[in-house]
Amino acid sequence: MINSNPEVAHTVQQLIEFIGTFAFAISGIRMAAAKHFDWFGGFVCGFAVAIGGGTIRDVMLGATPFWMTSSIYVVCTVFALLVVILFAKSLNRMENAWLVFDTFGLALFTIAGLQKTLLYEHSFWVAIIMGCITGAAGGIIRDVLLNQEPVIFRKDIYAMASVAGGLVYWLLTIAGLNVGLSSITTFLVICLIRFLAVRYHISLPILRDEKKN
Repeated sequence: MINSNPEVAHTVQQLIEFIGTFAFAISGIRMAAAKHFDWFGGFVCGFAVAIGGGTIRDVMLGATPFWMTSSIYVVCTVFALLVVILFAKSLNRMENAWLVFDTFGLALFTIAGLQKTLLYEHSFWVAIIMGCITGAAGGIIRDVLLNQEPVIFRKDIYAMASVAGGLVYWLLTIAGLNVGLSSITTFLVICLIRFLAVRYHISLPILRDEKKN
């Protein structure tokens, strides 16, 4: 189990949160740029999506929000802003660049949510829910700030990819795999589900309005 070596788990979790912060910040700033926000607006949008889900998770776990323990997450968001500013043309040439970074952020923060919840000795079903909140809630905050329909409520596979990744992590942990291999496999599964869903237009059934029917 992950709790068998808390030092390794903590190190992996910090690394995942750092990379996830950068990936989510890039996606948020890119979408803010599409809405013609100024630099400060882009930073706020990027920072909100990067810390939103993790903050909700930590408050629910009774922990100090992760970004308040180190300034590195603010620095990471500033670096993401500079990358978007300096390499805007290169990013524009990357088709669906925001989708790639958003998916990476979803996968990485799902894993961070799983690991932190388990470190607090909660059940795995709680960890899966917390992983989903950590991965998806930031995107909801971003979409609200951008005044658009949150991606989690659309027919695209998003939150369910996070849940599926949580189930895979659970099965790998039961099988006795170490935290590193479990994290890598879970990351690949979430990314694969998300990319395939977008590529082949795979979605969940939508609710029907009985009045219209």
